[in-house]
Amino acid sequence: MTHTYNIKTYNEIAPQGLGLLSPTKYRLNDQTPSDAILLRSYNLQEEILPDSVLAIARAGAGVNNIPLERCDDAGIVVMNTPGANANAVKELVLANLLTIARPMIDGANWVEQLPNEDIATRVEAGKKRFVGTEIYGKTLGIVGLGHIGRLIANDAIALGMKVVIYDPYVSVEAAWQVSREVERVDELKQLLAMSDYVTLHVPLLDSTAEMINADSIKAIKPGAVLLNFARGELVQTTAVVAALKNGQLAHYVADFADEHLFGQAGVRILPHLGASTIEAEENCAIMAAKELSHFLETGNIRNSVNFPRVELPYRETIRIAIAHQNVPNMVGQFTTKLAEHQLNIGDMINRSRGKIAYTLIDLDKTSTLTHCNQLISDLSSIAGSIRVRVIQPVKSLQPN
Repeated sequence: MTHTYNIKTYNEIAPQGLGLLSPTKYRLNDQTPSDAILLRSYNLQEEILPDSVLAIARAGAGVNNIPLERCDDAGIVVMNTPGANANAVKELVLANLLTIARPMIDGANWVEQLPNEDIATRVEAGKKRFVGTEIYGKTLGIVGLGHIGRLIANDAIALGMKVVIYDPYVSVEAAWQVSREVERVDELKQLLAMSDYVTLHVPLLDSTAEMINADSIKAIKPGAVLLNFARGELVQTTAVVAALKNGQLAHYVADFADEHLFGQAGVRILPHLGASTIEAEENCAIMAAKELSHFLETGNIRNSVNFPRVELPYRETIRIAIAHQNVPNMVGQFTTKLAEHQLNIGDMINRSRGKIAYTLIDLDKTSTLTHCNQLISDLSSIAGSIRVRVIQPVKSLQPN
């Protein structure tokens, strides 16, 4: 007998990722209860999540389409794929920065509409309408130094731009990955005042929602360009429209449709193309499938947005995975229950993140679990336990 997990998929997941889920271990979209969900942008917020679901993997970075609070309460691990689509977004940001500075798209559209007679003379006479500026020597302000922000910072330096970043939570690891020429500032308004171009690359949180608003936008350098390829809700639309009308902003480029922006001069709206490359979709699908299979088969957690990172080498012993509240004496109660079942612990790890904690316990090789359901019931009965799962090596399972 082998472990078999049922994965429910939403959206079109690249076959390069699905191909990693071996049919000997995984079923896709079977009628039996789902053990996990693999999706891209499908909205789960109003969906009923079956009790059987252990994990959700998002083939992408943003998880605003997933009900995180309900997942916390149910002990469902939510994972994303940070960095898998970073290069795609970086290239799109730089392409728009360049085509705003040099209005080549408008110029090309104009040429296509010219009558097909004496076209060379007409082009020479009209090309002054499309005079642009160079980005060399200009200042690019980057809000957020995650995977995408770091790539943009380094490439902008290579293009001869000055780069300033604002990220109050920047890690030492992130700082080491950007050019020494990048300048860091401590206030968003300071960055806005310095920058000819501003690009946003932070997640949507309560603390970042509408961070570009009527107050902060007053600090922006007159005639600046604002690019938003992160989340539409980071920007207060009414404030942007007002800034465009009074000349405080020259252009606003967004990857998110908003009816209040349509028809506004200086606005360019793209149809959410940030990660829409063949390579990015493949990378996200591969990374999501690996994270999901790693968790289901070993209980280890990588790139979760609601659970701590937990890695305990899996040595084909019986493993107990427990999601629980982050309160005192939980681990002591778990080990007491194991002792009552006369089970010895071979290895263990406990990590926490906010209100959630996660414990992996490996039984030693001499332990035999003869009353698995009773052990799960006993551990689940401890106040503060959220979900208990037992992972057994294939060789220890009895055939049906």
